[in-house]
Amino acid sequence: GIDVNEWNPSSDKHLEAHYSADDLSGKVQNKIALQKELGLPVRPECPLIGFIGRLDYQKGVDLIRWGIPELLNDDVQFVSEFVMLGSGAKMYEDWMREAEAAHKDKFRGWVGFNVPISHRITAGCDILLMPSRFEPCGLNQLYAMRYGTIPVVHGTGGLRDTVQTFDPYANDGQGDGTGWTFSPLAVDSMLWALRTAISTYRDHKESWEGMMKRGMEKDYSWENAAVQYEQVFEWAFIDPPYC
Repeated sequence: GIDVNEWNPSSDKHLEAHYSADDLSGKVQNKIALQKELGLPVRPECPLIGFIGRLDYQKGVDLIRWGIPELLNDDVQFVSEFVMLGSGAKMYEDWMREAEAAHKDKFRGWVGFNVPISHRITAGCDILLMPSRFEPCGLNQLYAMRYGTIPVVHGTGGLRDTVQTFDPYANDGQGDGTGWTFSPLAVDSMLWALRTAISTYRDHKESWEGMMKRGMEKDYSWENAAVQYEQVFEWAFIDPPYC
C-alpha cells in the first residue's frame, strides 16, 4: 500500500499541473515541465521513460546499462533518477556520466535522492521501468499507476502481483491490463517489452489512455492492503496446521 494523500496527482504540491483519471490534460504539462527542468528537448509527442531506484544489482541497473545504447537508437528519451544508499556503486555513477555525454539530447541521470524530483519524474514520464531481479513488494510501480504512468517491470514478486500485462483483445476489444511484465530477466526481453509499450503509446492512443485510467482508478491505499493482510490470517485459522 501507499500513502494516497502524499501520492495524489490531483493535489501533489511538487507538480507543475494537477490531473486525474477524469481529466488527464495536466499529464502532458508535467512532461513538458520535466523536459525543461532536465534540459531535454521539449517534445511532448516523444515517449519519455523513467527509472527511480538504487544503483544496485537487485534493481537490474546492469540490464539498463547494457540496453540503453540499443534503446537510444530509437526515438525515445530516457530519464533516470537513482537513489543512492550507502556508498553507492561507482561504476554506475560513471556510466551515467558517460551516457549523458554520449546522448545529451536523450539521457539524464540524477545521483542521489530528491523527493520533489521523484514526484515530477513519476508524473512527467510516460513509462516507468523496473527490471528488478527480486522485489518483495515494490512501491514505484504503484506510484506510477496512481499517476497514469505505465509500468514495464520484470515479472517477479510484488511487481508480478500488481502489474497486469496489457491485453488489447480483452473485454470485447476494449482492452485490459495496466502495463507490461517481462520474463526472463534479460536485455532482449526487457527491450521487447519497452518497444511494445512504445509502439502502443505511439500508435494506439485510445488503448494507452485506457491503461492510464485503469491504473489510476485502482485502490493502492494502506487500508485496502491491511484488509488483504488480515484475510491471510483468517484463512490460516480456518484450517489450522495438524499437530
